[in-house]
Amino acid sequence: MPRYLRHFRKAVFLALEHDVLNTAKAAAYSGMLMFFPAFIVLTALIAKVPEGPTVVGEIRWVSGQILPLDTVHLMLSSMQARNPHPGRLITSGITLSIFAGLGLMLTLIEGFRRAYRLPQNEWGFWERRIRALLLVFIVLAPLALATLLLVFGRAIELWMVLKSGHELRHFVLFFWRMARWSLAFVTSLTVLGALYHFGTRRREHWLYVMPGAIAASAVWFSATLAFGWYVTRIADYTIFYGSFGAGIATLVWLYITSFTALIGAELNGVFFRERNLRP
Repeated sequence: MPRYLRHFRKAVFLALEHDVLNTAKAAAYSGMLMFFPAFIVLTALIAKVPEGPTVVGEIRWVSGQILPLDTVHLMLSSMQARNPHPGRLITSGITLSIFAGLGLMLTLIEGFRRAYRLPQNEWGFWERRIRALLLVFIVLAPLALATLLLVFGRAIELWMVLKSGHELRHFVLFFWRMARWSLAFVTSLTVLGALYHFGTRRREHWLYVMPGAIAASAVWFSATLAFGWYVTRIADYTIFYGSFGAGIATLVWLYITSFTALIGAELNGVFFRERNLRP
């Protein structure tokens, strides 16, 4: 653990040297362009099935457990907006999400390249963009699976509580919620591990990218909870930004998310150089 913390401190200083702050800003901007269209497309597709309203309600509840409060309010307002052309909405939303996701992955790939200190021409122009596009779909797979499990997990939780005895109800509720949060943490590890594994030319074994994924996940969960508490209890972005306050809060949260992902890559870069320099 002391060695791990020592490497993490070194990774933080290297992140400042590699201009991670500005890289995270660019990634947050692309993430903002991708986040809301993808969410609107998801809810529009779910609304077409018979159980749609119930599932959308579950998505609202799950979003409130993870995202900052202002972000949830902005998402709810976009979900409640009616569109006379749902087919056109879905098509344009998917196109915009893929385009913005491509920009997000290209920015993260550049940050990973700096973290590993690789030459700038390591990948060609088209090879880099094809890799970034593939990363968009690679990351979406575990996110979609975890979303479904979290959404339907609340229904399973209610069923387990009703079926369990009065004395065991609190234990069942505690362990089930622990399982759901563990699922969220494992999903974060899977997504970050896939990004680190496929997002650099120096493809490493999955075990070698786990230190950065674990550190980034731990920092992200802690920072998200702290930021949610800060926005709810202290800050009021509407005073300074008016109706744009929720959007600014979301952008800051995406900035924190991008920064933690890049910090994890920096930590993996530190371990990578140590392994290669070891006699």
